[in-house]
Amino acid sequence: MADQDPQFPDPSAGVQTRALPANIEAEAAFLGAVLIDNRVVEELDVPIRPDHFFEPVHQRVFARVVTLLDRNAVVTPVTLKPYFESDEALKELGGITYLARLTADGQGLLAPRELAEQIYDLALLRQLVSVGRNLVEGALDTSEAVAPMEQVERAEAALYSVADGAGVGNEASTFGSATTKALGMIQKALNSGGHVSGKTTGLTSINDKVGGLHDSDLIILAGRPGMGKTSLATNIAFNCADRLLRDQRDGIEKKDSVGAGVAFFSLEMSADQLATRILAEQAEISSSDLRMGKISRDEFQKLSFASQRLAELPLYIDDTPALTIAGLRTRARRLKRKHDIGLVVVDYLQLLQGSGRANDNRVNEISEISRGLKTLAKELELPVIALSQLSRAVEQRDDKRPMLSDLRESGSIEQDADMVWFVYRDDYYVNLRQPKIPAGDDDLKAHEAHNAWAAEMERVHGLAELIVAKQRHGSTGRVRMRFEAKITRFSDLAEGDYPDSSGYD
Repeated sequence: MADQDPQFPDPSAGVQTRALPANIEAEAAFLGAVLIDNRVVEELDVPIRPDHFFEPVHQRVFARVVTLLDRNAVVTPVTLKPYFESDEALKELGGITYLARLTADGQGLLAPRELAEQIYDLALLRQLVSVGRNLVEGALDTSEAVAPMEQVERAEAALYSVADGAGVGNEASTFGSATTKALGMIQKALNSGGHVSGKTTGLTSINDKVGGLHDSDLIILAGRPGMGKTSLATNIAFNCADRLLRDQRDGIEKKDSVGAGVAFFSLEMSADQLATRILAEQAEISSSDLRMGKISRDEFQKLSFASQRLAELPLYIDDTPALTIAGLRTRARRLKRKHDIGLVVVDYLQLLQGSGRANDNRVNEISEISRGLKTLAKELELPVIALSQLSRAVEQRDDKRPMLSDLRESGSIEQDADMVWFVYRDDYYVNLRQPKIPAGDDDLKAHEAHNAWAAEMERVHGLAELIVAKQRHGSTGRVRMRFEAKITRFSDLAEGDYPDSSGYD
């Protein structure tokens, strides 16, 4: 066998020969402190669980301590005695007298927090060893199909779980902890004026309808080309990031803000194109004029001021092309770790790629992608907005408003989504029906047709609808908005400004 290349040492060397990191004496001292003074458990800075102890006996003792404390019982070696009289492993340590010995010197009371931190840190190190060992074993096992990128994805997910303090597997949460979290969301909605329980969209009309963007939700934002779905996603991303920035400047803590840092994965447009859109919106200058340089010095001054204001915006744009769903999840985890993002936007779903196994079947691939996005939302506990295309079936109907069946490969997307939004603009289709301009004054019918078209165009110009076709948290319906195509900006519509308010919620 050839000598091992020093640049690439044997990854399995030394993994099994060294003892796992642990401090049995620290565990014993900490348990002794808890048994002397039960209040120690309530004053810890780290969330100690039974599985954080290395010694199995200590795991069982601490589990029983926690159970008894939950019942408001006083825990001492005496009250623990009935539960461990038949414990064979404890008998090897001296039986019931071992529990009494834990409290003999009281050394743990001198620094119980420090002991708990050490136990917690060593448990994390053991989890890292486990992740590394699984990674090595997986990389060396070539008996099945070799998929190194999948292994990297699994390893990064496991490392993120360790870094997040959650361990390799999350335990089921009690109903009590779930209700506490729900009450926190309700309180946030109350503090925001009764509209937003999640992250804000920056548009009051949408917030009123859906209550904001909720953590762990997958929101599908779909529309035909030209409807403005990318513009709306960009507006929401900016509004959410800008709200966080303003709240922080006002001294509001991040956890109490309805804003959030945003990761925008732009698979269609480059980062500078996306930035141009946001600059155009904030400076109120046509984005097409910006690209061609058709702006005055005053407009350039406005642009410069807008650029300075946006420099600190917690909005992170990733324009990597041909991104896989695994790659997107990896990048999102890094942004969560580095910048604590609270919203992910993907433009758009159909441009993502699957793992490769499902590439022979587009429907299966889309299913994998939509499931991956939903998993990402739950894993990072943040809302994910994914833009989606619609099929051409819309164009074959008289009423061009989209419906759920118009989603491309709609089965899996509709199933995985918590909310499905459609963007619809009547003026887009009315504009396509423009009749020929009459050549002279003699053609009365042509004039009447053109005048009727012009009147209809004036009636619907600049108006838009957000159709909430699916919502797990509430009712469906339509939301009225205004759209300024020149600067690609959606905004709230004043009551009474819509030509026909029937059918709106």
